Amino acid sequence: MYTKNFINLEETRISLKTDLKNNNLENYVLSIRNDLKNYIKSNNLFLNSLKPVNINSNAPPIIKLMEDSSRIANVGPMASVAGSIAELSCDYLINLGSICSIVENGGDIALINNKKVICGIYSGNNKLKTNIGFKLKPRKKQIGICTSSGKIGHSLSFGESESVTVLSNKASYSDSLATAIANEVTGNSYEESLNNALNFAEEFREYFQGVLIINGDFVGKIGKLPEIISTKSFDIDF
Repeated sequence: MYTKNFINLEETRISLKTDLKNNNLENYVLSIRNDLKNYIKSNNLFLNSLKPVNINSNAPPIIKLMEDSSRIANVGPMASVAGSIAELSCDYLINLGSICSIVENGGDIALINNKKVICGIYSGNNKLKTNIGFKLKPRKKQIGICTSSGKIGHSLSFGESESVTVLSNKASYSDSLATAIANEVTGNSYEESLNNALNFAEEFREYFQGVLIINGDFVGKIGKLPEIISTKSFDIDF
């Protein structure tokens, strides 16, 4: 039996499906957010920088995770805030004994699954719409699936992609890398933009499992991705 519930705490909007009934995740997420907000008060550069910033050695785990992922992708720390919260939340559930939990935080996902899971991809593409997704095989370790876009959503992007989706073993990495790669989807044509981003993504192969980029009439991928399948349409609430 799996339970599904929602956690809405200011900017954090989590959709949770888990095999744990009494998980108290909302209080844990609240503590993460408090750590983040308190740190930002003492280091406002952490909030606004578009590049990695130095942090204190005694910074809380959420700050260290965001700083680590920002340095890998060479983006600002806040580029991975949603993925980092999802990752820590999934870690928390796994430490409580979960073998099947899906934490979706504003479109960025951390999960562990003991059965097949279908993960839909929203790109805003007029042809693909919301009719494609990944078929994820059962796994014993966490995976992070995060998407960045230059055309939809609230996140800052300097590129023009409809979507850049990154899969890795850490949602914090997936989030920051999706931002960095999406920033490089620029050029004089859809094809040129796509190739520019794919070439850029090559530099980070050691940190991800696979990348899927949707841009106009072109779809590109790099690395190892799950099976891509047709899915039923689904709604997105921004």
